[in-house]
Amino acid sequence: MDRDRIERAVRELLIGIGDDPSRAGLVDTPRRVADAYAEFFSGIGVDASVLVHDGAVPAESGEIGDLVIVRDIAFRSVCEHHLLPFLGTAQIAYAPGERIIGLGTLARVVDAIASRPQLQERLGESIADAVQQGLAARGVLVVLDAVHGCVTTRGARQTGSSTVTLAARGSLAEPRARAEAVALIGARPSGAPGTTAAGDAA
Repeated sequence: MDRDRIERAVRELLIGIGDDPSRAGLVDTPRRVADAYAEFFSGIGVDASVLVHDGAVPAESGEIGDLVIVRDIAFRSVCEHHLLPFLGTAQIAYAPGERIIGLGTLARVVDAIASRPQLQERLGESIADAVQQGLAARGVLVVLDAVHGCVTTRGARQTGSSTVTLAARGSLAEPRARAEAVALIGARPSGAPGTTAAGDAA
């Protein structure tokens, strides 16, 4: 990441909107924006499927279960259309093959893919691909629910609006299995048959 170039661009942006980048309140803004962008876009170039593969562990057949669901993984990303943030939660379900992955690793995968200029639709698809490829899972389902800055702060300013997207792979792309997984994701009481909560195996 070229921090000097970001700082120069921010100064030009401030001039472009008619403000003075040398005034006291703005003099450190280019550096602060560069710091923020280094964090917001730290996932550029990261292969998330490798993160999944490296964070997975073998499991005995009796330990796997039919379905693993990890709910409410918080994420933040930046919309590539307006460079405004969108914030939300990811729900990930997968039907294990011979390997499982811990909650901590799944959260890192979501963060890596979210930390680049994104569209919510592509974010969900990319998470699903990374989990399926990295785990060789029999099926994957990713549900994202996010609030977009470009919707809440500009245009119609729909402050109460959120966007839900769904991406499915393998066995969980089948309508019945997908519907059952979505229902389990929404069923907050624990102990649903055939469902296990993922611990932090990594």
